[in-house]
Amino acid sequence: MALQEGKIYPAHIESYASDGTGVARIDGMVVFVHGAVRGEEADVCIEHVGHNAAWAHIATLRAPSPARIEPDCPHYRQCGGCQFRHMTYEEELCAKRQRVEDALHRLGGLDLPVSAIYGAENTQGYRNKVQFPVSGDGIGYYRSRTHQVIDIPHCHLQPQVDSLCRQVVADWMNQYRIPPYQEKTGKGLVRHLYLRTNQAGEVLCCLIINGKKLPHAQELVEALKAAVPTLVGVVLSVNTRKTNVILGTEYHTLWGQDWLEETLCGHTFRLSVPSFFQINQPQTQVLYSRAVEFAGLTGTETVVDLYCGIGTISLTMAEHAANVIGVEVVPQAIEDAKENARRNGLADKTRFLCGDASQLALQLEQEGITPDVIVVDPPRKGLAPDVVDTIARMAPPRVVYVSCDPATLGRDLKRFAALGYVSQRAEAVDLFPRTAHVETVVLLSKLKVDHHIEIELKMDELDLTAAESKQPTMI
Repeated sequence: MALQEGKIYPAHIESYASDGTGVARIDGMVVFVHGAVRGEEADVCIEHVGHNAAWAHIATLRAPSPARIEPDCPHYRQCGGCQFRHMTYEEELCAKRQRVEDALHRLGGLDLPVSAIYGAENTQGYRNKVQFPVSGDGIGYYRSRTHQVIDIPHCHLQPQVDSLCRQVVADWMNQYRIPPYQEKTGKGLVRHLYLRTNQAGEVLCCLIINGKKLPHAQELVEALKAAVPTLVGVVLSVNTRKTNVILGTEYHTLWGQDWLEETLCGHTFRLSVPSFFQINQPQTQVLYSRAVEFAGLTGTETVVDLYCGIGTISLTMAEHAANVIGVEVVPQAIEDAKENARRNGLADKTRFLCGDASQLALQLEQEGITPDVIVVDPPRKGLAPDVVDTIARMAPPRVVYVSCDPATLGRDLKRFAALGYVSQRAEAVDLFPRTAHVETVVLLSKLKVDHHIEIELKMDELDLTAAESKQPTMI
């Protein structure tokens, strides 16, 4: 019998979906239950029934989990920024570990456990970058699964100085009647407020506008300078396209500097507005330390770092390798990477190339570069098939895959497996506490065909029982 929308059913919460939603099975159908915790017994109200699954909310919680806690944010039920504030951090880590293992198994076809998940010491105020959407409803965050902006004075994921900058900009817009951007019509001026901070508490402020000029710009600069002593610069980004892409391609410095310095893994990096940099500095150091260990560097290796950004992983690897070649498609990021290598005394051990990862990987292959290790840290969409093919042709003994999306990671590991790479080890690092995102590091090794055949021949010579012959062979 099909589930009916609006009707209440008893449910047992078995596990979690990729976005942290509880998962139950009712009359043979998977039901995603908002705000549920694994192990709970509840009466749930069906909101929507699809072809293969249904969505519901808790009507009555009959047996709450010991891991359930009261959310500490008044906006949690409406805001789409966090997904795990209704459970303990320990339970959140369990859910994230399960998510990665499920993706490796279902999408990657791998029986590969996540041997460790590294939780954060600090789950509050850890974000070093925020991009506030601006609309007629205010400056804040999108309501879950919508583009409706919820005006939020302070977010627990952001440092206090971000809230201060947000309020200054909101007051300035009100005082001078600066029109906010209207996504549906494409009219209005201010689209986003972008803030970047560092461990020293310094702030770089950028306004993304739907126009070429910002009225009363000097008044905004003076208001920010007066309220935020640690402000280092105010930048304007021009984006007049009707698009969901936040940053424009044209930048103007209104005051101060258009970059911010940050220290990571003992290196100092210069960050411009469009430069990619992980948003949780302490946990990024954990992530990169795991990547270096997986790479197994001894000081003699050639490393290729695809999607290198401003060179954060490249410079970390260069400390332990003979040389590193970094590849990135964003021109400004490549310039930052070269400058970062120079400032950290690693210019002679690094080379940075600007262009598409698949094309430049092919170029390196044609140059005869034979890397010992290739590191990939792609965006959420993962690797293009031709990048996987080129990496396999270059045949590095080890590939270290740093992923921000378990689903595309699982898909890509399956592609690597078909080309002779074995996924040997996986660990997760939580860079995004209280949200559904999680980072994963996987070590892949090139299958040694000759060695594999030799082992098989030796086994054939032995008098094995049928049961023994099914034992997995370590390669």
